[in-house]
Amino acid sequence: MKIGIKGTRRASAAATVALTAGAVLTGSVFATAAQAATPPTPTIVAKGGFVMDDGTATTLFTKAADTRRSTGSTTKIMTAKVVLAQKNLNLDSKVTIQQAYSDYIVSKGASSAHLIVGDKVTVRQLLYGLMLPSGCDAAYALADKFGTGSTRAARVKSFIGKMNASATSLGLKNTHFDSFDGIGNGSNYSTPRDLTKIASSAMKNATFRTVVKTRSTRQKVTTKSGGYRYMSWTNTNKLLGTYSGAIGVKTGSGPTAKYCLVFAATRNGRTVIGTVLASTSETTRTADAKKLMDYGFKKDVPRSIRRGL
Repeated sequence: MKIGIKGTRRASAAATVALTAGAVLTGSVFATAAQAATPPTPTIVAKGGFVMDDGTATTLFTKAADTRRSTGSTTKIMTAKVVLAQKNLNLDSKVTIQQAYSDYIVSKGASSAHLIVGDKVTVRQLLYGLMLPSGCDAAYALADKFGTGSTRAARVKSFIGKMNASATSLGLKNTHFDSFDGIGNGSNYSTPRDLTKIASSAMKNATFRTVVKTRSTRQKVTTKSGGYRYMSWTNTNKLLGTYSGAIGVKTGSGPTAKYCLVFAATRNGRTVIGTVLASTSETTRTADAKKLMDYGFKKDVPRSIRRGL
């Protein structure tokens, strides 16, 4: 059978249409994949924010990530990190609660673990009192215990020096501590990026991870008379139990710091970690953190980077 020129042209046109349709379909598939890998960038209330993939240190989100700000009690992440870095640390060694720690809480109107003067509390228990109810009395006790010097003032100064030395060792250029608890004296600051790096480093310690993911705890402590009492502490981090995969890390607040939150969560073997600084309320800082973690989990990180190839 012979095929005329017109028939050949019609067949060629049909093939062209089919190829064009295939190209459009293929392009559509790639476009959809690209959109899935790049979700819309979230808007947060906090003045500063940062999120990274904890496994690869890949930056996922930034907002004024290197602007220095007051950090409130998120400072206590470094307090705990310095304690846990001590050589030959005995977490079960006991610290006697001093009147000075109680007086400090009263004078500053600070958050408290409600430690009782004369009680003997283990270092491990002080870490829970530090990180869950954000006890500034627990922070003072730890600084007094692990600083060096013949006076309490000297020991506290020494401990804060260790905090700054730790920040320097992490290569942080926008972080400085002048207190053990975040109640600063004019030069206590960090940034969303730096705080996230501090938290990421701290989370490598198993004890730290256990403490910061704990929603509440009841601890038996020894009283001055040799008896015992129970101390109950609840974590101020509302992400725990309300956000799937949440594993920490620490809240903070203050007149200058406003509302801060360092956060982390793990899903399907992947951890995202980040910080929001200077949000407007407890509610907004939690909402900001949830938005950023949702974004972090949706945003694609190349498989070669995830596997360290």
